[in-house]
Amino acid sequence: MKSVMLAAAALLASPAIAQPAKAPAAPAAVSLTRLDCGSIQVSDFDVFSDTYLYPGQPKQLTASCYLVRHGNQYLLWDTGVAGPSKEWVFTISLKERIVDQLARLKLTPADVDYVGISHYHDDHTGQAKDFPGATLLMGSGDWEAVRERPETAARFKPWISGGAKVEPVTGDKDVFGDQSVVVLDMPGHTPGHKALLVRLKSGPVLLTGDLYHATEQVANRGVPSFNTDRADTLASFDRFQGIAKKLGAKVIIQHELGDIAKLPAFPAAAE
Repeated sequence: MKSVMLAAAALLASPAIAQPAKAPAAPAAVSLTRLDCGSIQVSDFDVFSDTYLYPGQPKQLTASCYLVRHGNQYLLWDTGVAGPSKEWVFTISLKERIVDQLARLKLTPADVDYVGISHYHDDHTGQAKDFPGATLLMGSGDWEAVRERPETAARFKPWISGGAKVEPVTGDKDVFGDQSVVVLDMPGHTPGHKALLVRLKSGPVLLTGDLYHATEQVANRGVPSFNTDRADTLASFDRFQGIAKKLGAKVIIQHELGDIAKLPAFPAAAE
């Protein structure tokens, strides 16, 4: 009996027996679906250059937004136009709202966990208020600008009122904590402009926001006349191209019709 008691005491005094290490969790599946969020006819594309690169040239642009699935969570990147309108050099049309396209994927606005906004311009924020339960991710400089612009603030009422969560983003943001979906700081077009990096199994994809509006801007470094900061825009061009080259990423210029074919046609998703 004495030897048994001594053995038990020794066991209690010894360090805890190591438990088998848990296997690392499998990485979440990530997919990217392009949504049709409007069409924009530009009567004079020269407004997209402050050095008169496109005098009198018309241009057809698309307003695209994107659904990113990360496991069982969803991020909606940009929310397109609000509806048909005509202003300045822009004639805008809309065939189908985002909520209707999501319904075809058997999703509802309540399924969207995050709404990420590249910048506050109307053609990227038009349907934001359809997702009042989502956490809003937006550049901090743009969030401040929204609060000072009544015509834009109405689209963000759920977040401005405090009824929904907002995360003003300074710098980059790793959305899901595993580097698979990263909001990238690309100021210049607006104070808090962002782009998005999505790492798919098939390879990384970069969504430009409005860093670029058309393919020709990449080569000629055309800076729109209405950008808020020219120097920041040029620096963002350099950073974006550096990331694209280093990662070998597929670049999607969100307004460029020629880039639509780089991703599967809706409702299919890139994975």
